[in-house]
Amino acid sequence: MPVLFLLLQEPGHGGGAAQEFTPFSINPGLTIWTLIVFGILVLVLWRFGWPAILKSVEEREARIAKQLADAEKANAEAARLLEQHRQALATAKAEAQDLMAKAKLVAQKEREQLLAKTREEQEQLLERARREIEAEKEKAILALRAEAVDLSIAAASKLVEANLDSDANRRLVLEYLAGLEQRH
Repeated sequence: MPVLFLLLQEPGHGGGAAQEFTPFSINPGLTIWTLIVFGILVLVLWRFGWPAILKSVEEREARIAKQLADAEKANAEAARLLEQHRQALATAKAEAQDLMAKAKLVAQKEREQLLAKTREEQEQLLERARREIEAEKEKAILALRAEAVDLSIAAASKLVEANLDSDANRRLVLEYLAGLEQRH
């Protein structure tokens, strides 16, 4: 160590010729010691620092690579789930549209069946009403015929003043009325 101090001493203090220090002046002792210290520092760093730094960098690199791989897996999983959700949504939408179409079709069929049933009932009611009207008409015609027969017999008896057989007279008048109906 004392030798180091001697070499590092400025030349002007050591008893030799006084030299002035300039930025471009070279001190050989200082240069040698700087190179020695630098070499020792490089050896220490090479031996102890570099492996630790390299290990730290490699660990960080591995951690980053793992995080990137995990992120890619998570991204792929998210994309897969998104696609599944889209497909499920599309399926649900298609099923909903299918159900709506089926419901409309069922409603249309029900409507048509109800309309057909209503028409059928209406036709049956009309037919029954026609039959009833026809039956009432026949009854009315028969009643009118009977009344006409009775009136005709009464008029004929008064005109002829003869007592004719009532059944024979009815038959005669019915034949006459039947002949009238055929003419009309």
